[in-house]
Amino acid sequence: MWKWLFSIFTIILVAAVGYWFSLNSGVRYLILNPPDNENVLFWTTEQRDAGFRALEYLDILPKRTISKSDEKTSNHTDNNEKNKPIELEPGKPLAIPDEKIADYFKSQRIAALVVIHEGKLVFEGYGLDFDADSKWTSFSVAKSFTSTLVGAALKDGYIKSLQDKVTDYIPSMRGSAYDDVSIEQLLTMTSGVKWNEDYSDPQSDVSQFNFHQPDPGIDATASYMRKLPRASAPGANWVYSTGETNLIGLLVSRATGKPLADYLSEKIWQHIGAEQNASWILGPSNHEISGCCIQATTRDFARFGLFILNGAKVGGEGATGSSIVPDNWFNLATRKQADTGSEDMGYGYQWWTWEDGSFQGRGIFGQGIFIDPGKDLVIAVNSNWPVASSAEYNARKFAMYRDIQKAVTDSESN
Repeated sequence: MWKWLFSIFTIILVAAVGYWFSLNSGVRYLILNPPDNENVLFWTTEQRDAGFRALEYLDILPKRTISKSDEKTSNHTDNNEKNKPIELEPGKPLAIPDEKIADYFKSQRIAALVVIHEGKLVFEGYGLDFDADSKWTSFSVAKSFTSTLVGAALKDGYIKSLQDKVTDYIPSMRGSAYDDVSIEQLLTMTSGVKWNEDYSDPQSDVSQFNFHQPDPGIDATASYMRKLPRASAPGANWVYSTGETNLIGLLVSRATGKPLADYLSEKIWQHIGAEQNASWILGPSNHEISGCCIQATTRDFARFGLFILNGAKVGGEGATGSSIVPDNWFNLATRKQADTGSEDMGYGYQWWTWEDGSFQGRGIFGQGIFIDPGKDLVIAVNSNWPVASSAEYNARKFAMYRDIQKAVTDSESN
């Protein structure tokens, strides 16, 4: 009897140990060191190190899959060929000294850096116990994905014009400060509606809006945003607002009649040669948090950058085929449409822009997809800075981008 019980106990123990070590290392860390606050903005650096690489694997977080293949036709040979991952062929190694690369990783707490020049992989490196097969969270880099889906919805005819009012697509916003705000003003963050994006303030809008109790029958984003007061006339001033990107995502979903992750799968992810499915975290109303929180491999973030660099074209090789967005979309989306108060940097349609024609999707704690069409360059970076955002850390990342731009320019001349 006791021998039988001991055997059963041993089997259970071995199974439990096996299960424990099968968990993502980040998940294990968070189980042993649970955060005191559900808001990731107020986790410790160590908890964020674990959390950013574990969000994909935390079942407690509701998510929707961004699929790299069309499941309806997944058994078709042609479709299987189309959805094979696009191999990132190696190119001439990036001519930056190893010690300088090491300094980038240390001073910016980089988890992954992928550099593609002229369609070839010229650098790939990992840190913070992260690797090429794992997924990191995007934070506000997701804004640039959401913007591209607006372009797709415009081309598909779901959205009639960027001059349409927000309330034309989200009736629950009627009677709010958004009555006279256009879709384009949402894209450029010039609605004139008051918003506080202070990541260090627990009482700021960005800290609270995903955690408030929505009005009955109203989407959580609309419920929060429709109560905000007006600060200036629509189009007069730029104010960075993650809430407004969430509103854009809700608008696209309402216009298309599709979950945002499904529309992203259909229009983008199934065409970029992604290695893996991605995921999008859902908010309180079971809608994608469209200003944040796409989990993907850094290589696949870089593939999205390549897709944008090539004009978001499908149905052909490289830059051939037809674009999923209107012909002039990227001339507007990736060029300065709003003054951010910076001498160097403007804001387009959810892209940060520079005068040299380069632009980037940017997220807190050091996430980025940097694209320089003139140099045929894409840089994807995932990090965990000690702070959500600061002039110092933004300057370090910008200097790294410039170093890489110079290195690929030098390689072209040699």
